[in-house]
Amino acid sequence: MNTLVALCPIGAEKILGNEIKKLGYSLKDMGSPRPLGRVTFVGDDDALFRSNLCLRTADRVYLQLASYKAEDFDALFDSVYSIPWQDYFYKDVRVVVDKVRSHKSRLSSEHSIQGIVHKAIYTKLGDVWHIHTMPESGERNDVRIYIENNIVTVLLDLSGVPLHRRGYRKDGGIAPIRETMAAVLLQLMNWRRKTPLHDPFCGSGTIASEAMLYAYNVAPGFGRRFGMENLKVYDEARAYEIKCQEAEKIQPECQTRITGTDIDPDAVERARANAERAGVTAGRALQLIGSDQRIQRPDFDQADFRDLGAPYDTGLLLGNPPYGERLEDAESAQLLYKDMAELFEAFPSWDMGFITSRDDFETHLGRKANSTKKLKGGNLDTYFYQFIQGMQGAQKDKS
Repeated sequence: MNTLVALCPIGAEKILGNEIKKLGYSLKDMGSPRPLGRVTFVGDDDALFRSNLCLRTADRVYLQLASYKAEDFDALFDSVYSIPWQDYFYKDVRVVVDKVRSHKSRLSSEHSIQGIVHKAIYTKLGDVWHIHTMPESGERNDVRIYIENNIVTVLLDLSGVPLHRRGYRKDGGIAPIRETMAAVLLQLMNWRRKTPLHDPFCGSGTIASEAMLYAYNVAPGFGRRFGMENLKVYDEARAYEIKCQEAEKIQPECQTRITGTDIDPDAVERARANAERAGVTAGRALQLIGSDQRIQRPDFDQADFRDLGAPYDTGLLLGNPPYGERLEDAESAQLLYKDMAELFEAFPSWDMGFITSRDDFETHLGRKANSTKKLKGGNLDTYFYQFIQGMQGAQKDKS
C-alpha cells in the first residue's frame, strides 16, 4: 500500500477527505492539529493514477516516499539518500525541489534544506548509476519537503501541472475561479444533479462546466496528462484500463438544468467555448468504451443579473461576483453587492452561494448569510457565503 498526500484549498480538507473515501481509499490520521490544505490517505498502486484522474477538489497529489526525524543537515542528507530514487526516475531526469515548508523545527532555512535534499538525491542516483554528472535532459520531476516538529516528510509529485488545469479552459478572462475551487463550492452547497443551477456571473463558465462534469460523473482529469507519466512507476496499460473503468461510470442519460449568464458578451462566448471543450473531453472518454453518446452542455446567455427571474420554483444560484480588488473598482463592487439583494426577490425559494474576497460582503448586501466559510486557494483569502432559503431550508425547519 502507498501513502499519498493530496493538496486542496485551505478550508476544504473535509470535502476532499470525503471525496477520497468515496474513491475507496482510507484517510490517515495525522493527529491534532490537522495539517491545513492537505489530506493524507492510503491506497493501492492504482490510487497513484486514479486519484489524479478522479479527484475534483484536489490541487495536487503526491506519493509520500519517507517520513523520519532529522534535527541536523547530516541526518537530513542521510535520510533522503536512503530513499531508492532509482526506482522512480529515469537516467535523464531533471529533479526540482520545488517547495520546502518548515514549522517548529531545528532545520528552518528553506533554501539550505532545498540544497541538501537536491544534493542527496543526485548523489544517490550518481552512486547507483555510476555517473558523476546528471544529464538533466529529460522531463522535470518535482519533490516537496515538509518539516514539522523535526519530522521530515518527502513527497514526490504525481500530478505535474496543477490538477485545477483540467485542459478545457483556454481563456479564463478576468480573475477566474479555479476549477478545483468551483468543485469545492458545489460540494459545500450539497448540490444535486437534478437541482437547477444558475451562475449569474458566469465569466469563463468554470462553475457551470464543473457542475456539468459532476452531474454526468465525468472524471475531471480525462483531458490531460499527469506528471507521474514521467516516472518508472507509471503503468501505461493499467492507466488505460482505469480510464476505461471510469468512462463506464459516465451517465450521459442524466437530466440536468445548468445555466449561466453574464453582462459581458465576450465572457458568454468564453464560457460556451470552455464548456464545449469540457464536453468534447467527456465524449472522447466515452469513445474509449465504444460509446458515441454525448453529454448536454450548459446554456449561456448575455444578461444583467438585475434582470433575471427564477425559471423554476427551486434551485441553486452559485456565483463568483467581481471582487473589486483594485482601489478604483472597490466602490463599484460595493454598489454591485448592494444591487445583488434583488436576487433574493427574483429567486425567493432558491439556495444561493457567493464567493468573494470581501469580508464585508454581507454589510453591502444587506443580508446575513446562513453560514460563511473561509477558503484560501493560492495566496488569496476568500469567503464563501451560503444563503439557504429553498429545499435545504425547508428540511432544516422540519428538523
